[in-house]
Amino acid sequence: MTAALRAVTRRWRIVTLPGWFELTAIPRRLGTIGSTPVEVEFMKTAAYLPSLDEITEAGKLVYQVVEPTPAISWPLVNERLGASVWVKHENHTPIGAFKARTAMVYAAELFRSRPGVKGLITATRGNHGQAVALAGQRFHVPVTIVVPHQNSREKNAAMRAQGARLIEFGKDYQEAREHAQKLADQLQLDMVPPFHRDIVKGVATYWMELFTRLPDLEVVFVPIGIGSGISAGCAVRNGMRLKTRIVGVVSDLAPAYALSFEAGRRIEAPAMTAIADGVACRAPDEEALAIILQNVDHIVRVSDEEVREAMKLLFVSTHNVAEGAGALSLAAALKEAESLRGKRVGLILTGGNVDREVFARVLSEEDSCLQKELARPG
Repeated sequence: MTAALRAVTRRWRIVTLPGWFELTAIPRRLGTIGSTPVEVEFMKTAAYLPSLDEITEAGKLVYQVVEPTPAISWPLVNERLGASVWVKHENHTPIGAFKARTAMVYAAELFRSRPGVKGLITATRGNHGQAVALAGQRFHVPVTIVVPHQNSREKNAAMRAQGARLIEFGKDYQEAREHAQKLADQLQLDMVPPFHRDIVKGVATYWMELFTRLPDLEVVFVPIGIGSGISAGCAVRNGMRLKTRIVGVVSDLAPAYALSFEAGRRIEAPAMTAIADGVACRAPDEEALAIILQNVDHIVRVSDEEVREAMKLLFVSTHNVAEGAGALSLAAALKEAESLRGKRVGLILTGGNVDREVFARVLSEEDSCLQKELARPG
């Protein structure tokens, strides 16, 4: 049981969920999410997480488009953290991010249950939109994507290159998402959400790859955007009955999930990070939050400066490009380095879609302690 749960409840009851788990321990009450008691959300959580069989089945579709990604132990990262560290390279998918595994699974289930879908629409800062565009190509349906103004030019270009119709609206993701929903209603398009059980099934395929190869990892750090990645990790860890601790990571300047985790209830917060737009979430998803509260060890907050430092370390140590959100896991591990000494650690590098100008600025910043350390003789 996580520290967040211990802090708010000691009362448990046994609930039977046929077809999923014979017995599940569930907190009696943990405050509310909106007007809904969290107790109700936890009763749904075990059933919401996909089973290993479902994830394996989703993999049959995912692997038609996405090759399994490597998990590599890089000597300089190991040296820096004083641990045995494995980086899961989700920056090596066809769209440069873990999201490549998501929308096609959702779309396949949608088309199976509702023939005659006219088209797909979604809102995004980039990676989710690329995933929906990839699904549109796979199933030959038109895709409309709404992005906020001032979105990444290179991500916009990538979505257009995959055949998506791009619409710019609003000052942030939330406004873009609200506009996309209005368009979906007006044009009779199907809105592809960023978080859904079928999306979690697709994401979970990379966790199956990781935990099948490295079942003895003691802790894994994973960024939290809307929550599909960390929820998928919980599904696979629980299904394989592993003891691995899963630690979430958010930006200090987008702390909604961290605040919600600490309070045991849904809290919205401004998302103002300049470097990690992939985790710029100001309103946690209720189902994702319930899963996180029940299954995640703790959540680490990192600053934009710490994220830039991690981006540089990943490039210097592995010659891999990480976008800001993709570097959060390493940033958190660096922050908790003392507690990781001698342990087996997993880091999820969720994506590498950073604009060239942004990455050039990050690499050209004045020498940091890290760079000085790497440059020392001998």
